[in-house]
Order: sequence, then structure tokens, then C-alpha cells
Amino acid sequence: MEKVDILAVGVHPDDVELSCSGTLLRHISMGKTIGLLDLTQGELGSRGTPELRLEEATKSAQIMGAKFRWNLGMADGFFNYTPDNINKIITAIRDCQPTIVIANSLKDRHPDHGRAAKLVADACYYSGLLKIETIGREGKNQEKWRPNAVYHYIQDHNLTPDFVVDITPFMDKKMELILAFGSQFYNPAAKEENEVSTPISGKQFFDFLRAKAATYGRIANFDYAEGFNTARTPGVTNLFDLV
Repeated sequence: MEKVDILAVGVHPDDVELSCSGTLLRHISMGKTIGLLDLTQGELGSRGTPELRLEEATKSAQIMGAKFRWNLGMADGFFNYTPDNINKIITAIRDCQPTIVIANSLKDRHPDHGRAAKLVADACYYSGLLKIETIGREGKNQEKWRPNAVYHYIQDHNLTPDFVVDITPFMDKKMELILAFGSQFYNPAAKEENEVSTPISGKQFFDFLRAKAATYGRIANFDYAEGFNTARTPGVTNLFDLV
């Protein structure tokens, strides 16, 4: 069993890097363990191939220091809310028993993101039900497991966050992780003649990412931050945990 403190889930292989990798880097620096789970191979992306995106995802996970990166092989764009897909996620959750799960945005420009958010959040609940039986990666019956919290990172749409995480010391490393996906984003050293232009492939997209992080940071007097939403009101036992 690959037990981790945080499981970060993305429906596409670069969702985590774009939206919450600074937060993950911060927690790795604190000694927490991180696992990554991609629901699809991003095969509908206009640039690159599933094979190349898998290589890029593996490279990024290694740079980050994640304990593992798994891919569930769901159909990009056409995955549905089905018992089979729910059980795939439950199996992954029970295999690594995370305390916290971070998932896609509750709503966003890309329709996959909101659908994946509900799929993952519901799977986290169902994973705690004793009568749902699953077989783990090692071929053994799994124990029930429900994470303590599910948080949703903010993606393309500028949603109002329920809380933000300071990523100021990790902003440059976050950009390095994103650049590991060379097939998807601007790379001045690569030949672009045969590549399709997309909303995220231009140099200005990196300016947008920094500006977005600065905007969320300003809310809490940080230089850079990542924003998160929660479907369940979080509770604290100490007011000084809220600064």
C-alpha cells in the first residue's frame, strides 16, 4: 500500500500542476507525502499524444517528489458517472489512504472539470462504506477508507476561493513542473511549425498564471497563492489557524 497524506487528482495529466502544485510542493517541504492520480490520458488534447503526455506526467511527478503517479485510463471528454468509474477511484483511494484529497474545480470552462470534481468527491464518500467491496492493486480485498477532507482547486475560471495557500517560495518550481509538459505549453526551444495553437500554448499564458497566483495571494497578503473551494464547511479548533 502506498499510503500518502494528500492525494491530488486531475482529470487531465497537467491539471494538478497548473492549479495546485505550489500547494503540494509546500506540503512536501513540510514532510508530507503526496500521491498523484490522473483520471484520463488527456487524449483529446489538440497537442501531443497520450504516450507523450504520460512521459511528461511521469517527469513532472519525479521533479515534484510525489510518491507515485497513477492513471485510471478513463475516456477523456466522455467519461461518465458510472459504478465502474466510481469503483476505480475508490480503489485508488483505498490503496493509498489519503488524509486529504484535492480534486478538480467545482465548475469551470472545461466541462470535464466539474464532472470530475463530483465524481471524485462522491467516490471519497463511497470509499468509506463497508459494503462496497474492492480489490486493490496487489489483488487483495481492501479496507474501507474515507479521507478527512476533500478540497477543490480553482482552474481557468476565477472563482471566489474559500481559502488560499501561500505558494510564494514555490512559484518558480511550480512553473518548472508545468514546463515538464512541453507538448502542451509554450517552449521557445521547440519547433512549433506543425503544432496547433491553443489557449494555453502561447507565451502569454505563463503571464496569466503568475498574475492569477498574485491575485489570489493579494487576498491574504501573500506574493503568490493558489485558491481552493470546499463543498463542506471546514472546522477548526484554534482561531489562530486562520490568519
